[in-house]
Parts: sequence; C-alpha cells; structure tokens
Amino acid sequence: MAITGDDVRLDEIIPISYDFSVVEVSSPDELAVVGADTRVRVTFFEEELELKLPFGSHTRLFLSEVNRAWSDVCEQYPKEEPKFDWLTKYQKLSKGARSLRKSIGATTVKMSRMKKSERAHAADNSGHKKEDERTRGDGVHESQERVKSEVRDDLIRNSQPILANKSQMLGMPQFGLRDNLIKCELLKNEDAYTYIKNYSFFLGTYNVNGQNPKESLSPWLASTATPPDFYLVGFQELDLSKEAFLFNDTPKEPEWMLAVYKGLHPDAKYALVKLVRLVGIMLLFYVKAEHAAHISEMEAETVGTGVMGRMGNKGAVAIRFQFHNSDICVVNSHLAAHTEEFERRNQDFKDICRRIQFRQDDLTLPPLAIMKHNVVLWLGDLNYRISDLEVDHVKDLIAKKDFETLYNHDQLKRQMDEEVVFVGFTEGEIDFQPTYKYDTGSDQWDTSEKCRVPAWCDRILWRGKNIKQLHYQSHMTLKTSDHKPVSSLLEIGIKVVNEESYKRTFEEIVRHIDRMENDCIPSVSLSEREFFFQDVKFMQHQAKTVSVYNDGQVPCQFEFIPKLDEPTYCKPWLTANPAKGFLAQGTSVDIDLEVFVNRSTAPELNSGQQQLEDILVLHLERGKDYFISVTGNYLPSCFGSSLSTLCLLREPIQDMPLETIRELSMKSNSQVSNPETDKPQDIPKEIWMMVDHLFRYAKKQEELFQQPGLRGEFEEIRDCLDTGSLDTLPGSNHSVAEALLLFLDALPDPVIPFSFYPQCLDCCSDSSRCRQIISVLPQCHKNVFNYLIAFLQELLKHSAHNRLDVSILASIFAGLLLRSPTKQDLTEKRKVKEFVQHFLVQTPSDRDIDEKLPE
Repeated sequence: MAITGDDVRLDEIIPISYDFSVVEVSSPDELAVVGADTRVRVTFFEEELELKLPFGSHTRLFLSEVNRAWSDVCEQYPKEEPKFDWLTKYQKLSKGARSLRKSIGATTVKMSRMKKSERAHAADNSGHKKEDERTRGDGVHESQERVKSEVRDDLIRNSQPILANKSQMLGMPQFGLRDNLIKCELLKNEDAYTYIKNYSFFLGTYNVNGQNPKESLSPWLASTATPPDFYLVGFQELDLSKEAFLFNDTPKEPEWMLAVYKGLHPDAKYALVKLVRLVGIMLLFYVKAEHAAHISEMEAETVGTGVMGRMGNKGAVAIRFQFHNSDICVVNSHLAAHTEEFERRNQDFKDICRRIQFRQDDLTLPPLAIMKHNVVLWLGDLNYRISDLEVDHVKDLIAKKDFETLYNHDQLKRQMDEEVVFVGFTEGEIDFQPTYKYDTGSDQWDTSEKCRVPAWCDRILWRGKNIKQLHYQSHMTLKTSDHKPVSSLLEIGIKVVNEESYKRTFEEIVRHIDRMENDCIPSVSLSEREFFFQDVKFMQHQAKTVSVYNDGQVPCQFEFIPKLDEPTYCKPWLTANPAKGFLAQGTSVDIDLEVFVNRSTAPELNSGQQQLEDILVLHLERGKDYFISVTGNYLPSCFGSSLSTLCLLREPIQDMPLETIRELSMKSNSQVSNPETDKPQDIPKEIWMMVDHLFRYAKKQEELFQQPGLRGEFEEIRDCLDTGSLDTLPGSNHSVAEALLLFLDALPDPVIPFSFYPQCLDCCSDSSRCRQIISVLPQCHKNVFNYLIAFLQELLKHSAHNRLDVSILASIFAGLLLRSPTKQDLTEKRKVKEFVQHFLVQTPSDRDIDEKLPE
C-alpha cells in the first residue's frame, strides 16, 4: 500500500484504445472451483500481461468499467484512432522508474512479448463490435489455455460467493434470496471459521483550545514501548474562530495533522486511512502499513449537537470500518460545557447515538448505527465535571493523590452507575490527576477569575468483547492547551478468517440450502395491523412496535416497498426501523414505527393539506405482501405555520377549530381578505412572547443563542405558545432562545420570503439597496424583520455582559431570516451574512423596541 508520494511510481501506461483487449483465460479446472480467482489477459500492441484478480464484486466492477471505456472508444472514434495526448506528462514522470513486473508485484502471473500481427484489430465502428470481440480472443498465444469467455458483456461468471471476510460478503451487489440465505447462515456460523487474534489500538484525545501545535506530540503519541497496530487520535476545539464555525474550514487542520504524523511511534511505518472533521472536532486514523489490506467498508459521519441540535460547535465525528471480520466504530465527541449541564451532555450522547447512521457498501442494506458494531471506541472531551465539592477541597484531594474519593464525585461515573448514558461501556481505572483546567503553557490550575474546578473532562471508553486495557494515562509534559492529552492502549481481539474452515462451512451451508430451497414459501405473522398515534406534536418523537414472526419453514427476507407511483415506502413524517432485514425460521423482529413531524412536514399538517394517514406495504421475497395501517391526529402548532396565517390568529392555534385554521391559511395564501374581520396583527403573538421574554430576562445572558437549551423545556415552551396555557414562558433563557431559532427555521416561507432571495444576494454589499428590499416585503414579513432586528440591536447594547457582537448574531440569524430555497455554497453564506450585518450595524429607526411591540 502506498503510504507517501515517494512510494508511487508510474512504470508503464496501457491506454484503452483499438489496440487494447482483455479476455478471461481461466482454465476449466479453475472454473469448477466456486469462488476461485479470475485470470484475465491484457494485451496492447506487443505487450501481454496476465493478471490474477480476486473473486468478488470489486473485480466485477473493475472489469465492467474497462469494458465500458472500450465501448466508449468505439463510439467516439469510429474512424480515427484517439491521440491520447494527455498521457505525455505521465510518461515524463515515469523516467527511470522500476520495471512493470516489479510494480504490479504479486498480481502478475506472466509478462511476455507478442507481435502485433498476431492480434486481430478492433472493429471500425461499434456496430461490428460483437463480431470483432470474438475475433480478438482468437489471436492470443496458442500455448495458453482456451479462452473461456470474451470480456465484454458478461465479464464475470455467475457462481455462489466464497468470501475471505464479512466485508466482501456484505459488499456483494444484487444478492438474490439464495445469496441472502447463504450470507445470513455464514454470519450465524461465524465462530466455525474465525479465530481471535490480538491487535493493539492507541486511542488519544486532546482539547487544544484553538491553539497551534507548539511542541512535539511524541511524549503523548509515542509513549508506548512498542509501536501500536492502530492509532485513533481525536482533537477538540481545533479552531475557535467564527470562520471555522460558520464555514467549517480551518488552516489548523493540516498543521495538527502534520504534528500527529511526526509524533507517531518511530519504529513503524503508518498509513493515514481516514481524516474526518466537524468545525473543531477532528479524528485521525492511522494503521501499520501491513494491516491496511485487511481494512474495508470505511465510512465516516459527523453530527452537530450545538444550538438547534445541529450547529457543529459541539457534536461528534465518527468512523466505522471492517478489520478482518470485526466491525469497529470509533467516535470522537465534544459534549456540552458547564458543570450544571450534565443533563444536556446526556442528551448530546443520545442524539449522537441516534443520528449517526453509516451507509453500507450494499445500498440495499439499512444503515448501521453506532451500537450495531462488534467494537465501539468512544473518546473526546465529554465535559463531565466533578460535583458537590469546593475547588479547594478538590485540589487538596489531588495533592494527596486521593483519586478514588474524587472519582466518586465524577458526573460521568454517577450517570453511568445510574445507567443513564454509556450503557454497556467500560472505562479503565483513573489513576491520574484531572486533565482540565490549567493555565495555558503551565501545569498550574486555572488562576482566572472563574477559577474552574479541576475535572476529568477528557475520557476514553470502550464497548465490546475481547478488549483489555494496557494503560490509561494523561501526559502532563504537553502544555499547549488548558487541557492535558489523554491516551489509552487497548488490546483488542479481532476475528480473523481461517480460509479452509470457511470453505468447509460455506459448502455445508450451500448443500443444506439446496435441500430446502424450494420446499416452502416464506410466511410471517404480525402482532398488529393497525396503529393510531394520539396527539402528535411538532418535534416530539412517538413510536409503536410491530412484531414480525417468521412462522414459515425457511428464513425470509422482508422489506417495506413503495406503493404504486410513490417514490418511497412511507410518508416523510413516518419511518420503519428496520425497513428491511432477514428472519431465520422461528425467530421474530421488532420493527419500530416512528412518527416525527419536523420543519419540512409541519406546514402541510398545520394547514390541513395533509393528515397523519399512511399504509405500509411489508413485502416478503418470494412471498406475499402484508398491509399495515398508520393513522393519528396531529395537534397544530405555531411552529411550521406561516407568518401571514399566525398574524390572523387571535387565539392560540390549538384553541382554533381545524376548519378555521384551514380557511385562514387559504386566505393568507390568496391574500384576499376582509379588512374589517380579518385585520391581521402586526406580528405573530408567539414571536412577541419569545422576544419579550428574552428582552426582559436575557439581555445580559452569556452565550445567548450559542448555548443549547434542554429538549424537555423546549416542549414546554412549544405547548405554552400553542395552547396559551401560561402568561409567561417556562424554561431557561437558553431554551427560549433556541425555541425562537427553531421557530424561524420552521417557517414555510422565511422572514425574507424565498422570492426575494436572489435580489438580496445581488445587493448584499449596498446598504441602501438592502433597506429598499426590506421596505417592499409583505407587511407582516417586514414587521417581523424590523422587530427582530430592533431586538438584536438591543442585545448589542449589552455586549459587555452577553459578549455578543455583530458577527456572531449575523452568523446565527442570517441563514434563518434570509434562508436559501436550495443548498447554499460558501459564497452565498457570506453574502447572506453581509446582507443582515447592514441592519445590525446601523439602527434603521430611532424608535425604541417597546414601540415596536404589537398592541
């Protein structure tokens, strides 16, 4: 495997042209062996190369791409040979390179010369392609085995898969029922053909507090006596700048990447397998070069859990991969800060587990969640603190090295003991002092005004079998950050395939399936066929379970399929989990039917254009279909309703009859109304309630609109706005602030309507033209915009306390007030921010915010 650019040489170029051909030359004996390697012969002018390619989908894909490229040549150049001028620069690079035989290495079976006259030429046009393809196979050396099939239309023969590991097994495309049964049985009998082999994994986590690398990382990364097989290194707060937060781009990524590369153990050569980053959260995956060939199914995902549950200032990055026959998932997370926010950290953990879903190589298979892996490794700045102890007492216990007493007050230990988070995870014994918080550049505890209590914020945990921790420690010599890096060396037992045992197991399974394949038709029974969801609310998850029991005589494959002329198997507010799968004979599976109304589905439900009604079709491969009815009643919400409709509502939305809401929605859309009976309010009362609350209680609140609220408090605020049950809003300032952001995000047409978006981008650098656009907005949209801008200007007057500035507020509100109808690129994001900044820098009116409140 190439590790650096110096390891790569271009020895020879074989362009795909008229003078190129590939034919399969496997012997009859080889063809009789199910799953044998595929041998093909490549010829080009006087050169002939015989390759042995591994059985499987990767070979099929490679050869089909070669076939497609040759066909393209015939179609594009029917009378004239292509020049291939673009090869010139590559030929210059190949000067002094090694021989072709050495370059290709073990895959080369034979290299010989042949005369051009011994080969037949390709057709002059694509119409004679098939006839000439047969001719091309006849001109190769007579001493070779007889050509079995021409490599054009059907490059790989049909046969049952014998696979070296599960990653290939799951990656095979277009499995039929028989193949799925074989796969299912192979997975079930995995212990018969695998054995456990130990490998060392170095896990490291470091919150670098936005600093540049100023010192060698070797005392941390090369602290083991022998070089580990794997490195999984996580960073948090890589970049604290507003640009990194808004555009997810930072120059510090390559700097820290280089520092890690230089700090790896010097006694081994490592390959960078994957880098994944979300704002300041980064995970690097290195592996010893000799193990790289056994890594497959590499996938990476990110999820933000910051403000609105999406911003990337907090959250996680994760990778999953297959090593030999073991599935491994690694998560690097940065959870919510502050001592009292342990419930928010718990919520972040659950959100990460729920929202991270890895795509599988076989796209017909459902995505994989974190906990579906054999081994889960979790590291990062989890931010759990030490509670119920004064700072001096904590420091005294640290001085005495009484870590056991201190650990009993650790929030993560308490939450794990109560089985609230990290259920099934293990953390090694902590015998090192807290890693947070130090004065940068020293080993001295925080001397700032806040005088943070020391805490074990930086942690490493694992979940799975055959895992043994060899060390768990901090590294005090590194002083770049206000945190200290932490490392853990794990010895993990990996399932490795014994090829002989695998083939025996495979053959036994095939013989068994041969006997039973056509005996029975798949059949299942359902615990229930009709489901009703009561009082569904905006952004409130509800789930019901249907049990599917295989009462037939054979394993079966099930899948929810779309109804006629519908693109997906269900409405967008409904999901079935899992939506497909396998059931062995006599087993059952619980399928969760989950209802969740979000910003994209709420508008039509609020206006009555859609109802909670759907029918799911559960299909059995080679069996019949089963129908499941899903209905419910949705409680209309101000979240997801239009500004024009809300301005017409005099009462809370849930006090209004559904028919009235529907009529008002139609009036607001048609803009035809009776000025006497339908006089709208200046702004929706719901916006007024949230802004008024923040105006009264949160003008001096630190981290306003940046610190997330609690899910439970948001639900209380939503219910209060929708029912009018309380005169004042419940919940913390942060929860009310997040509710306001979610409200704006859920508007069907944003504060500045979609139709004005192109004009706003065009004039974003001209303040007067920006104000001119606002002046011609629909009245309720203009009122809301001016009202919100006046409130934000009021917040800026108290920036000494709340630490907000124009750039921060513009970054947060720009994409909500001026939302793009499609996905934005970085240039559009900057223009949107510039547009909104014009209104925050200068006050458009001298009126105080109180004068902008509705009557």
